[in-house]
Amino acid sequence: MKLLVFGEIGQLGQELQRRAGDVTLEVRGLEEADFTDPATCAGFVDRTDADAVINAVAYTAVDRAEEDEEVALMVNATTPAALARAAAARGLPLIQVSTDYVFDGAGDTPFAVDHPTGPLGAYGRTKLAGEEGVIAAGGPHAILRTSWVVSSHGNNFVKTMLRLGAERDRLTIVADQVGGPTCAADIADACLSIAAQLIADPAKSGTYHFTGGPDVSWADFAREIFRLSGLSPEVADIPTSDYPTPAQRPLNSRLDNSLTETTFGIPRPDWRKGLRDILQDLGALST
Repeated sequence: MKLLVFGEIGQLGQELQRRAGDVTLEVRGLEEADFTDPATCAGFVDRTDADAVINAVAYTAVDRAEEDEEVALMVNATTPAALARAAAARGLPLIQVSTDYVFDGAGDTPFAVDHPTGPLGAYGRTKLAGEEGVIAAGGPHAILRTSWVVSSHGNNFVKTMLRLGAERDRLTIVADQVGGPTCAADIADACLSIAAQLIADPAKSGTYHFTGGPDVSWADFAREIFRLSGLSPEVADIPTSDYPTPAQRPLNSRLDNSLTETTFGIPRPDWRKGLRDILQDLGALST
């Protein structure tokens, strides 16, 4: 199996390269595939000899997207839709990674894949538009919604907590946002499996959820990071209202993963195991 992967240096792109095994990857990074240029990006799909396409590129600066929605829309929707049309024309499956931000975050039960969407801000709106563009292209596809992505690469919550936990004796962390931390390595494994299954059976096309379990608050996630790393700052729970940001965050980021398991045989991963692996990679695991 050969896969065309867009996204070289992001969390998911790096993990796809680390975990590809005997799968051949054709990786296109930002220098070649600028996602503000949809025609050029689609051209790589037109010319590839890969069996499927994975889009690991996204505009993920949630707060900045509020003032930069035009660019976010290009990266998260216009170009993915162009990729999807090019892939559909050749019958190539496309995996598009999406987000819990397409929902409004209301309630306290996990969102099913068919729950009505209602993004709270620009990031969620643009990612939802990307989903719609992929579906409209009409080709074999999997839209994989995930949440709270972490890894040993780039900037993410785990690395921020390690830095702050070493610098400060006390941290105030939001406790009323609850979701599933998801290790990029687990997402990569899921994408590789889904790609192989879509190649064999395009009828599995659809929208799916894939998040780590168990669901947890940001504050309790931080406590586990500190426990495993041997850091000991005091963690004080605060409500979201005490930490205002330009973009509104969903309070409920729980996603129902059951369809992914029944369709693809991919169980919900335990983020606590993945967290240990991340800390091991970073040389920060103490227990």
